[in-house]
Amino acid sequence: MALARSPRRRLTAAVATVVAATVGAGVMTVPAHAASAAGGIPTAGALDAAEELSSIPDGSVLEGVGVTGFLVNSPEGDYVFRRYGETAGQTHEGHVLLRSTRTTDFLVSRGSSSRVTQRNLTTNGSLEVPVGAAAGGATFAGAAGGAVFTTLVTEAGTVLRKHTEGDAEGAVATGIPAGATSVMVTPATPGHAKVTFGGTDTWALLDLATNAVTEVQNTADGGDAISATHTAWTTDGATGRPPRVIVTNRVTGAAQDVPVAPVPSLGNLHVGLVGDWVVYGQMAGMGFNRPSPHHAMTAYNLSTRKSVKVLDHAYELASAPDGSLYARGGLVGKGEGVYRIGAGGTAPKVEKIATTGAPTEVTVTKASVPPQVLDLDKNDGFTFQWHLSRYVDQVKVTVRHTRTGKTQSFTECCDGMTYVAFGWRPDSWDEEVHNGDYTWELTGVPENGIGPSLVSRGAFKVVRKAQPHDFNDNGSPDLITRDTSGRLWRTDLIYRPIDTWGRIDEGAPKTLLGSGWNVYDRIEAAGNLGGSAVGDLLARDKSGVLWLYQGNGTGNFATRVKVGGGWQVYDTITAGGDLTGDGRTDALATDTSGTLWLYPGTGNAKAPFTTRKKIGGGWAAYNDITAIGNLAGGPAGDLVARDKAGVLWLYLGKGDGTFAPRTRIGAGWGPYDSLIGAGDADGDGRPDLIATDTLLDVPKLYKGSGDWRRPFRNDEKMYLDFDATLNLTL
Repeated sequence: MALARSPRRRLTAAVATVVAATVGAGVMTVPAHAASAAGGIPTAGALDAAEELSSIPDGSVLEGVGVTGFLVNSPEGDYVFRRYGETAGQTHEGHVLLRSTRTTDFLVSRGSSSRVTQRNLTTNGSLEVPVGAAAGGATFAGAAGGAVFTTLVTEAGTVLRKHTEGDAEGAVATGIPAGATSVMVTPATPGHAKVTFGGTDTWALLDLATNAVTEVQNTADGGDAISATHTAWTTDGATGRPPRVIVTNRVTGAAQDVPVAPVPSLGNLHVGLVGDWVVYGQMAGMGFNRPSPHHAMTAYNLSTRKSVKVLDHAYELASAPDGSLYARGGLVGKGEGVYRIGAGGTAPKVEKIATTGAPTEVTVTKASVPPQVLDLDKNDGFTFQWHLSRYVDQVKVTVRHTRTGKTQSFTECCDGMTYVAFGWRPDSWDEEVHNGDYTWELTGVPENGIGPSLVSRGAFKVVRKAQPHDFNDNGSPDLITRDTSGRLWRTDLIYRPIDTWGRIDEGAPKTLLGSGWNVYDRIEAAGNLGGSAVGDLLARDKSGVLWLYQGNGTGNFATRVKVGGGWQVYDTITAGGDLTGDGRTDALATDTSGTLWLYPGTGNAKAPFTTRKKIGGGWAAYNDITAIGNLAGGPAGDLVARDKAGVLWLYLGKGDGTFAPRTRIGAGWGPYDSLIGAGDADGDGRPDLIATDTLLDVPKLYKGSGDWRRPFRNDEKMYLDFDATLNLTL
């Protein structure tokens, strides 16, 4: 019954999902979406997305956002530009950049090693800038706004040129620091580009309107995010020290620390600026193998100094020309995709603009769970299987029997799993698998700590063919024994139709049912007399009153009900078969004069029998009779009777409460003190007989053959833990 787990490799930036085939037919359940705050930080209110979102492949990288749309790089390496509100996109070959002014978007690509092409997405106009040998050795340095930049190293230093549709030759930028090398240009604000210089701790802003370098900074920090009013950066990413997020006012130069959780980072942090908000969080936290308080994307207001969670995680952040931020990430209850984060009052406004179709919370992607009705006469239990969207720890599977509350739980912890298998078997030696309704539940904690715990639930019903001597409704016959102190015990037998052991064993140690049963001089396992799904007991006290103990399905019995008095006239009593063909269990009794009486069953526990009927005389020759059930395939239940010489006789039922003439079926049965109709103990569809002897030797099982001329096969040992305190087997 152990859980199976998937082999796994520890990852730091990506999760490998195990994919395997499931077997069987079942209904998959997934946890309901429910957004929750992390770390005590309230969650920003998410706006309803458009009715029809753009669809992007899971694993896409957000490369940039513009005025009219956004650019992603698909897992296959294709660059796709999608306009806002449109579901389809345009695919572009090669490496593509998205650059924007306040009003226009541009796609920039290296069509060949000799030129850079910029296409205006509003006018469809194009700009081609030669590089390499075709431009005297000029090198592509980047793009920002509506311009392409190149550099050329001369004796006087590095020359930076800005190329636009109106000036393809390019204008020389002014203010480049002397001795600058490896100059690179990236977007900063709608009106500025960020210029970095290799080999130095210097960066600067270039005014796109004047083509002049301004705000030269003599530090490598401060350029992670730039807005019209502030710069922001992070430190100590993935160093084992607590990270810092620092914001500087571009006008006053004043710097302030953002209150970040003082625990080491698992990797570099994002940082972005939108209005008065600083947005920060773990970069690609979804792929880490342990939780971190930095996984959530948190917005901190520089004025009110309040924090709110905007996303549960993000892979990338990108600034838009209108000052908003875009993230490719996820929010519990909204799922994975591209989100716009806009400036707001008490919290940023968050809107989903594209979806991957994947949930942010861990879910079941495939499942094999029991069908609505599970027939354990035909199935060897069931193997639950679940495939999960990502790694979980502390996996727990719980199966609960609704009526009894009996629960089986199995856990696996401390190592991530994307595949869970649980073999649920009815032949467990320490658990009883009852018939009836069951519920199951799978839980797991996300390994990376992102989103709520996985919870998947379902239900099924276990059924088996009814067993007249099954008292705990688990499909197998039981033995009831009484010891010399008057205590009653139940022994549950292993009953598996598909097993090939060829023997009956104890399914569990015998269970004490109660004491005080020595007030009865006869106790009989009676089959289902009261209309429940399990067997009942008949007990006669020493004054001749007969009592019914109806089985309650848990292996014990309800409060006794008086059947009637005067039963002391009978020296044998048996029940457990339908002798009249009406589907109800009947009883038989022989009185001291040798008359056999039939007590037709009613199925009503309060009055289980109608008026007795005389069947015939001459039964004083027998010292034991047993209602065996339908032994030979006839119209109704049959009867076996042992005479005082130890000869066993078979009486085939006619279906009207009477029997055909007897047939001798064997001799040598004298040593046995009890002959017990065990029901179908071996699961072959035929009634069987259990016999115990006066010396408390190993009990014997006689399997039904289906042939009325030789109705029982050779005896087989039953490996039961009887001892000298048990003086009566029922």
